[in-house]
Amino acid sequence: MAVSSELVIDVRADEIVIALLREKKLVELTKEKTSMQFSVGDIYLGKVKKIMPGLNAAFVNVGYEKDAFLHYLDLSPQFHSLDSYIKQSIAKKGMPVSKLKLEPEISKNGKISNILTAGQWVAVQVAKEPISTKGPRLTSELSVAGRNLVLIPFTNKVSVSQKIKSPEERKRLKRLIESIRPKNYGVIVRTVAEDKKVATFDQELKELVERFETSFKHIREIEPPKLILGEINRTSVILRDILNPSFENVYVNDLTISKEIKHFLTTIAPEKKDIVKYVSPEIPILDHFGVDKQIKSSLGRTISFKNGAYLIIEHTEALHVIDVNSGNRIKSGDDQEANALEVNLAAAEEVARQLQLRDMGGIIVIDFIDVQKAENRQKLLDKMREYMEIDRAKHTILPLSKFGLMQITRQRVRPEMTVDTTEKCPVCNGTGKSEAAILMIDKIEDLLEFYCHENNNKNIVLKVHPFIGAYLKKGFLSLRLKWSFRHRISLKIVEVPSYYIYEYHFYNRYNRELEG
Repeated sequence: MAVSSELVIDVRADEIVIALLREKKLVELTKEKTSMQFSVGDIYLGKVKKIMPGLNAAFVNVGYEKDAFLHYLDLSPQFHSLDSYIKQSIAKKGMPVSKLKLEPEISKNGKISNILTAGQWVAVQVAKEPISTKGPRLTSELSVAGRNLVLIPFTNKVSVSQKIKSPEERKRLKRLIESIRPKNYGVIVRTVAEDKKVATFDQELKELVERFETSFKHIREIEPPKLILGEINRTSVILRDILNPSFENVYVNDLTISKEIKHFLTTIAPEKKDIVKYVSPEIPILDHFGVDKQIKSSLGRTISFKNGAYLIIEHTEALHVIDVNSGNRIKSGDDQEANALEVNLAAAEEVARQLQLRDMGGIIVIDFIDVQKAENRQKLLDKMREYMEIDRAKHTILPLSKFGLMQITRQRVRPEMTVDTTEKCPVCNGTGKSEAAILMIDKIEDLLEFYCHENNNKNIVLKVHPFIGAYLKKGFLSLRLKWSFRHRISLKIVEVPSYYIYEYHFYNRYNRELEG
């Protein structure tokens, strides 16, 4: 049975928040700054700044405040072919990759000083976004990802996703791609390509080849560091990577982006274009779909998951530690083993969700409740692997140790999602003393008067906590109505459950916040 999925996209002035829900449960949260640079998949023309023989690596200037890191092991085996293509593209104002004579592969155990020199121009792709104080991590093995296929220039290999289990289907896909693959291009067939027809692959290959070769056409006219092929925006990347028949709705509160997503869907899955639903910006979209509440309950240090059982998640510099606690769930007596297993299995499901939701990377150690029987330990391992199957990040799960610890390594290519779930006291602002509550309504009206008369706003939206909203709208001759008549304006009150009780904000008719 397919699991239903929904996407909720909150477009704000400075960022886009993307929430992926499965069966109404939050499983992935992405915050993308609208001014963000250096996304995974971006291809840059960079300049080698410094060779580090001791590290067998180079630092490359791609325009970030700190030079990006390129290790010898991240050089493409076809590096000489890439270098030759850059030089010929500069000389000829671009050229088809099919006309390039491929050069011999570089040695797997070579030295970077034999390949790169300071000042050299090099085409590189962002493999990891800047994290903490580090610059981006680079690779020179370029690839262009599509919906069904990943195009890899300067090679002739075709491979099929290991997640496609049927040997017959794997052979069929490989045979199809071999028959239409452009010269000097390798192809990786993605999992979603299963059961697709050759016409779909042929069209996508042409589009990917055109994207790649067009990006190198004007390389002669640019001076590195320069972005030459940008990954599509994060919203479209998520759609491209996870869209499947179980996707039911995509909710977005920005008309322009909703049209962009609908257009994107018509190119990759025309039958799904009607799942895009525009939500008015006046409605707090994350509150409306229960995302804000789930963020607060799912991203703290303690997470409850079933019948009083809970997880405690701690982060250190070297690893993440997750402790499984039964609360009052475990009973004494003969049922202890069965109860421990039940809590552990529920915990495994929640841990898998947390890893994806927080995008935790590196080493994760989980301290499960002790179970004695070998078959129960195996059952827990099998379940964890099953729950982690939907995680798109590369990961390895080791069996339980004799101390009841499970170790997981998980790849992370973006900064970890951290959300502060604590709130400053709305009454005292951390001082320990509060203003008289009766003065709050006066303060709201004073500010309202300022916006009406000083800024000449005639249509105002006031967003407040539901308790305050109820007070302002109470009765036939409510305060909202009195203020509307007194200041000769249209005043709308919107209740936002995630606000602190004394929090309020004013907006104009275009949903832009008013400032004093």
